[in-house]
Amino acid sequence: MSTATLAPRALYEQVAEQLRLRIFHRELEPGSWIDELKIAEEFGISRTPLREALKVLATEGLVTMKLRRGAYVTETSDKDLRDVYHLLSLLESDAAAAVARGASSADLASLEALHDELEQATGERERFFALNERFHMQLLQLADNRWREQMAADLRKVMKLNRHNSLFKRGRIADSLAEHRAIMAALKARRPEAAAQAMQAHFANGLEAAA
Repeated sequence: MSTATLAPRALYEQVAEQLRLRIFHRELEPGSWIDELKIAEEFGISRTPLREALKVLATEGLVTMKLRRGAYVTETSDKDLRDVYHLLSLLESDAAAAVARGASSADLASLEALHDELEQATGERERFFALNERFHMQLLQLADNRWREQMAADLRKVMKLNRHNSLFKRGRIADSLAEHRAIMAALKARRPEAAAQAMQAHFANGLEAAA
């Protein structure tokens, strides 16, 4: 990465995205120290935008700043994982109920089209994971509450520190698809309570697989 290839976005935002991807891909392992000097040299930048990028990642929970020791990739405990799933379950079940109540037929059709793509990606784990996240984020967008959407987006970044191992467990992709079908059925039937319950079950099963 060099400054010559960077897009017009603020430099620190681009650096944050590059580091975020390295964390998600486990090129920077949980608990590892982030060598600021080495990374700044590699990216061809000063340490100022790098430190701004690290502050962004710290607010997202992906990086932990330690006094006089620098920045470390966040390690998540079992309790952290349970807490993240619990909050996502609350936020996304509420969003599902809102979508069942108020989304247009066109909105639901777009969400169902994304679900259909998910159905076709069962043999491609990384693509399945990406589509799964797109489905959840699109549902949050349709629920039309930017604060809830932002909170869920940040929590999902922390959830990725678990390296989405839950979806890699035998049978979990099939189970996840069945849960998505139940969510879609409740949304299309305009049943807010059933949609919320289906989403809660989806997260409960996901946590059990991730544990």
